[in-house]
Amino acid sequence: MDSSAYLKGKVVLVTGAGGTIGSALSEVLSEQVRALRCLDHSENELFFLHERLRSRGRIAPFVGDVRDIDRLRFAMNGVDVVFHTAALKHVGLGEYNPFEVVQTNLVGLNNIIRAALDANVERVVFTSSDKAVNPTNVMGASKMMGERLVAAANEIRGTHRTRFGAVRFGNVIGSRGSVVPIFAGQMLRGEPVTLTDAGMTRYIMTVPEAASLVIEAGSQLKGGEVFVTKMKALKVLDLAHAMWTILKGKGEPRLDFIGARPGEKLFEELISTDEMSRTLELERLLVVLSPNAAAYGGATPETLAGARPVVREWHSGKDQLMSRDEIVEYLRTHRVVEPFLQNGGLLP
Repeated sequence: MDSSAYLKGKVVLVTGAGGTIGSALSEVLSEQVRALRCLDHSENELFFLHERLRSRGRIAPFVGDVRDIDRLRFAMNGVDVVFHTAALKHVGLGEYNPFEVVQTNLVGLNNIIRAALDANVERVVFTSSDKAVNPTNVMGASKMMGERLVAAANEIRGTHRTRFGAVRFGNVIGSRGSVVPIFAGQMLRGEPVTLTDAGMTRYIMTVPEAASLVIEAGSQLKGGEVFVTKMKALKVLDLAHAMWTILKGKGEPRLDFIGARPGEKLFEELISTDEMSRTLELERLLVVLSPNAAAYGGATPETLAGARPVVREWHSGKDQLMSRDEIVEYLRTHRVVEPFLQNGGLLP
């Protein structure tokens, strides 16, 4: 089944369109929708995105901030679907700037919800993070609260047609600010590779996988659900060794262990213990149902074809981890490291 069929003939708004996920999503949507509106507060990123996409159809670049509800109301006029990817996402910066995280990640999301209801948008998909599960940092806590706002929005929508749901990402490997560009730069410059802890594990997904998940979640959305991709887990130390194999081909990287940053966990979880009883498993997704799904029109086990109960824990520290050879193959297959090959880099 084509998970993007619901977008045909629709007007779609992407917030944070200049970011890694927003721009990848915009690239895909530009070929599928009737009209695409791309909103971002970075004039530069928006300019270059528009230059890449302007020949594909009706692409409108909206300079604006999700903190500005009047701008959002203007941008959502006549919109059918909203993909909300705008956020402050860096854990370390969030610990130092918690008030700004609140303004963008929570006040901004509240503005999205209110503007969407005012415009009678058909559906809204909010991009969350696995750091929302048992959060230990400001960014994760904001995403956890964001998921609660989305669930509540579905319950208070009244007679509006608007349905709200969330997508929970793992670590998007290769995105800006992720460890891949950091490790690649250090390796190619001949510097030690900085690692926080030898035992740190993470769930990973690629940028195209993340964009695909957002679109698929929109197709399954009934109201109040959180959609999670079933991802592979790895040790960050093994990722560093795998990248060295691709970039340098022989020898071992020099490692500098700097310790975990404030708010950083050694592992990540895709679903919490209390969510297990209301989580269903599809072929590619885990679906966390809204606690009040039946009362407010959300998805139920009966409405999700092929769904089955989740029977195992999704915890990167307890999951089966990819081997270094498997990580090398994954990076090569998805061409994750290729953009960083330069000045002595080697692609066997």
